[in-house]
Amino acid sequence: MPLYQTQNLKIYNSLSGEKEVFVPLHEGNVGMYVCGPTVYSNVHLGNVRTFMSFDVVFRYLLHLGYKVRYVRNITDVGHVVDDEDEGEDKIAKKARVEKLEPMEIVQRYTVDFHEILKEFNFLPPSIEPTATGHIIEQIEIIKKIIENGIGYVSNGSVYFDVQKFNKTHNYGKLSGRNIEDMIANTRELDGQSDKRNPQDFALWKRAEPEHIMRWPSPWSDGFPGWHLECTAMSTKYLGNHFDIHGGGMDLKFPHHECEIAQNEACTGQAPVNYWMHANMLTLNGKKMAKSTGNNILPREIYAGGSPFLSKKYAPSVARFFMLQAHYRSNLDFTDDAIAASEKGFVRLMDAYDTINEIIPSEKSSLDIRAWIDACYDAMNDDFNTPILIAQLFEAVRYINLLKENKETITSEDLKLFSKTIENFLFDVLGLTNEKSLENNDKLDSVVNMLIGMRNEARANKDFALSDKIRDQLTNLGINLKDGKEGTTFSIN
Repeated sequence: MPLYQTQNLKIYNSLSGEKEVFVPLHEGNVGMYVCGPTVYSNVHLGNVRTFMSFDVVFRYLLHLGYKVRYVRNITDVGHVVDDEDEGEDKIAKKARVEKLEPMEIVQRYTVDFHEILKEFNFLPPSIEPTATGHIIEQIEIIKKIIENGIGYVSNGSVYFDVQKFNKTHNYGKLSGRNIEDMIANTRELDGQSDKRNPQDFALWKRAEPEHIMRWPSPWSDGFPGWHLECTAMSTKYLGNHFDIHGGGMDLKFPHHECEIAQNEACTGQAPVNYWMHANMLTLNGKKMAKSTGNNILPREIYAGGSPFLSKKYAPSVARFFMLQAHYRSNLDFTDDAIAASEKGFVRLMDAYDTINEIIPSEKSSLDIRAWIDACYDAMNDDFNTPILIAQLFEAVRYINLLKENKETITSEDLKLFSKTIENFLFDVLGLTNEKSLENNDKLDSVVNMLIGMRNEARANKDFALSDKIRDQLTNLGINLKDGKEGTTFSIN
């Protein structure tokens, strides 16, 4: 029997504002879509936290025995700078600044995105579609919306008529916004806009002559609106109605609100049963922003170079730090906070490493099954990772008591206890047993010292010693490579 049949998972649904029992559309199968990055710059730490939240959701659903189709897109068309309908394409702007083709920018930062997520031990999604690969699907959706009387063509662009849609639907139901208030708080159009109303949003934009990224359409050579790509890709791979849609809290309006409107205008039905939104990550109590300098790149956590950090931290320590807060809570990243998390992380992993030192008894004085239930209760309560972590520290207390012979455990319970800790630490939370980067730094120093000794031996024509150093390092899995710029090493 799969675990999901015995667990009562509840998810906070942004649409209802309540925790709801999770019942997938098709038993045993889950369709989940998460808005991915716009690849015009390095992925920032706030994005990593959002994607980490849904990586844990994905992992827990898999742990429960669901077959999950997880779709996370890559926005490589590039929407305009202010995320509205006017301005300059983010990817095209970066391409102009760096004197590169737009697709070179896309490739560079897509690779960076994947490398960073790999360092933080993310599972890859089931499908990772790109916006440029789905232009045809987006055009077909626009045609359908126009046919249904909600889209209109204006000067080669196509817009979604929000007020007309709202006559038969509820635009604003996800974000809790009232369209009458939105109308009252917007300025009149200045006569230069192609929109009928300020609330309308672009489905297709006619490209100006200087616009690089463009595609032919029935209305003009242009490019799709920002909101359309997610509607096209989610419905193509998950159907017109699917289980979970996730993203950052900042996407609730207008992006996700517009997605709902597009789906309903096109298919006549609501697209998603459970809307999930991850909250923001701040740095030293302030919003992260490159423009103010209050910013840290994910790579700087483990590679160093940030003025905000006193030392380097293993990626798994940073992951552990982020998971100590609930995904719907604000989280403030500080050097002191991650340093404290590192201590807790090391304590947790040290305890895990010593489980095999416990000697089983004929009876258990600890109620291991009640502890296991508490772990599942935490995750079943809207993926409450901080409560789960608290239960794992309770397991640390159990381990210490058992090692001190103050409590007892049977062989069967010990096996179950150990396996459960392993499942939640590594499979669900996605942690790795990498406690510190300090040992790596010390290893680098030792190997570089031996390389220096080898270079000195070669300079003195003591090739026997030079070869001996190389061969012994090779036997330890450390391979040296001599090049024009010196000797480097890699570890198998």
